Amino acid sequence: MKSALRVLVVEDEASTRQEMAALLGDMPEVAEVLVADNGASAVRLLGTETIDAAFLDILMPGLDGMDVARVLSVMSEAPSIVFVTASEAHAVEAFGIGAVDYLLKPIRPERLAEAVGRIAQLRRPAGAAVPAEDLHVVQIDTGRRTVFVKRDDVQFVEAQGDYVRLHTADGSHLIRLSLSYLEEVWSSAGFVRVHRGYLVAIPWVRDLRVTSSSGLVAGTPAGDVPVSRRHGRHLRSQLMEAARRDQLGRSVNAGPPPRPRDTEHEPRQEP
Repeated sequence: MKSALRVLVVEDEASTRQEMAALLGDMPEVAEVLVADNGASAVRLLGTETIDAAFLDILMPGLDGMDVARVLSVMSEAPSIVFVTASEAHAVEAFGIGAVDYLLKPIRPERLAEAVGRIAQLRRPAGAAVPAEDLHVVQIDTGRRTVFVKRDDVQFVEAQGDYVRLHTADGSHLIRLSLSYLEEVWSSAGFVRVHRGYLVAIPWVRDLRVTSSSGLVAGTPAGDVPVSRRHGRHLRSQLMEAARRDQLGRSVNAGPPPRPRDTEHEPRQEP
């Protein structure tokens, strides 16, 4: 993805300000990170700089994050606002102002990355194509460890509220993304909508069959995926096209083909 966003971090605590600036600076969507240690400094900076997004601490001496957000909201080209705070108490007010996201301290890198991704999507010009390389690898931080899930290992995706669950041969992984966003970004990799709550990767589909409990399902090694009547015909045509191109039947244990037996040099078996 092209580096395009200029972001501002407004945080009075030096260690948190430095951590956020470093995390944001490493993200491919971010071109430049500006910082301010209080609300008044942020407002003065906004008078001379153009920014795309502001990450605002709420509880600061003098002008707090809410005050800064109200100043931003009346700008002719208002930046996207993300609040960063240690308390959930201001969430309703924050979204009432028009915040894109509300992050709780301590900052989790995957939540920060998700907020940046949402901002990049919102600020993408209308009609602009979604880069095919987006989310080729999904980084999931579980708190104790970080898991990297390759898109090509995902067999189907299941919506769960504000999250999606990625199903692979090794298990499932929960991440806060929308199903519609993944449908858009991963369509070029063969992911198609088969139900209002599911995407399936065409190369992983083994068969279609009707069950007594779920109706029509698409079978994958990771499990069966329900297919709605609305999407059934389209899925069949996609599977037929993939079969013609020999793109069906991806195997969990795919490996090099077995070597042919060299009978000329095999030892003869005694009768």
